[in-house]
Amino acid sequence: MILFLAARPVAPAPVRPARRRSPYARLFAVPGTRAFTAAGLLARLPTGMLSVSAVLMIAGTRGSYALAGAVTATGLAATALAGPWTARLVDRHGQARTAVPATAVAVLGSLSLLLCVHSGAPDWTLFASYAATATTPNTGGLCRARWAHLLRADPAARHTANSFEQAVDELCFLLGPVLATLLCTSVAPEAGTAVAAALLLAGVLLLAAQRRTEPPAIPPPPGPAGSPLRAPGLPPLLLTFLATGAVFGSLEVVTLAYADAHGFRPAAGGLLALQAAGSGAAGLLCGLLPPAARPARRFLRCLAAMAALLTLPLAAAATGTAPLLAAALLTAGTATAPAMVTGMGLVQSRTPAGRLNEGMTLAVTALLAGIAAGSAAGGWAAEHLPSPAAGYAVPAAAAALALTVTAAATARTARRTA
Repeated sequence: MILFLAARPVAPAPVRPARRRSPYARLFAVPGTRAFTAAGLLARLPTGMLSVSAVLMIAGTRGSYALAGAVTATGLAATALAGPWTARLVDRHGQARTAVPATAVAVLGSLSLLLCVHSGAPDWTLFASYAATATTPNTGGLCRARWAHLLRADPAARHTANSFEQAVDELCFLLGPVLATLLCTSVAPEAGTAVAAALLLAGVLLLAAQRRTEPPAIPPPPGPAGSPLRAPGLPPLLLTFLATGAVFGSLEVVTLAYADAHGFRPAAGGLLALQAAGSGAAGLLCGLLPPAARPARRFLRCLAAMAALLTLPLAAAATGTAPLLAAALLTAGTATAPAMVTGMGLVQSRTPAGRLNEGMTLAVTALLAGIAAGSAAGGWAAEHLPSPAAGYAVPAAAAALALTVTAAATARTARRTA
C-alpha cells in the first residue's frame, strides 16, 4: 500500500497567469518619473488659479467683469506671443537654465498686479503687470518633454503618458479654481494671486532640480529649416486649437459671472472644477485605449461630441438651477480631454522631423490665443447680453467652430486623396 501511494503521479499545481500591470503602473516604474510628476503637479496647479484669481480680484475691487476679462485676455495674448520664444530657449539651453529665471519674471508680474489692484493704481497698470506674466514657462510641456525623452522607443507608452498629462492638466483646472475661489472670497481678494505665485515658483524650482530626467539641450539645426506652419495638415489643426481655447476661456468667465449674478459666487470654482473633473476622467480612460489607427477620424468624432455636449450648459443655465448646471458642465467636460489628447498626437505626427518642439509650442500658442479671445468674449457677453445664461452661447459657438474647421479640412483631404 505504501509503495502504491508512492508511485501515484502527483498532479501539478495550477499555474496562475501573471497579473497584467496597467499602462499607468508601467509608466511610473521608470526611475525618476514619480519625482518629476509630483514637482510638475505643484508647478501646474497655479495654471488653474491665476486667471480665476485675477478675475475675482479685479472684479471684486473694480466692479467690472469686462475689465477683468480684458486684463486676463491681454496676459494670455502676451503669453501666446512669448511662449514660442521661451520654449525655444528651453530646448536650446535646457529646462533648469531657462525655466527658473523665466518663472521669476512671471512671479514678479503677478506680484505687481496684486500691488496695483490693492493700491488702486490706474487700469493701464493692471494690463502691464499681467502682461509681464507672459514669461511663465509651459510647465505641462516641460513634463511632456521628459516623458518623450524617457519613452522615445515606446510609442504606446508615450500615448499613455500624453493621456496622463492631459488628465493632470484637468486636475489642476479642477483644484485650481476651487482653491482660488476659496482664497479670494474667504481670505482676501488678493490671496489667490499671492498663493498661486508662490506655488508656481516652488514647483518650477523643484522640477528644475530633477536633473536625472531632464531632456538634453538641443543645438540649433544646421542650415535653413522650413516652418512647421507649412507642414501639410498642421494649419487647420492650429485653427481648431484656437477655437478650442476659446471654449475654455469663455466658459471660465461666463461661469464666474453667472454664479455671481445668481448669488452663489463661492460655488463658482466648484462648477468649473466639475467640468475639469469630467475631462480628467475621460482623459485617463483615453490612456487605456490603444493609439487610434486613424487618429484624424477619432479627432473629428471627439470634436463632434464636444460640440454636442457644450449645448447642455446653455440649456441648463436657462433654468437658473445650480445643480442642473453642475451636471451639465460635468457631462460637457467628458469630451474635451479626448479631443485634446488626439489633437496633440496629430500635431506630433504632422510636424516635420527636428521641429517637434516648435510644432507643439505653436499648438499651445494657438490654444492660449483662443483662451484669450474666449475670455474677452465671455466677459463682454456677461455684461451685454440680456441674461447671464445667454453667455454660455459663446463656448457652444466656439466648439461648433472647431468642429466646422476640422470637418472642412477632413473633406478637403479626402478630395485630394480620392
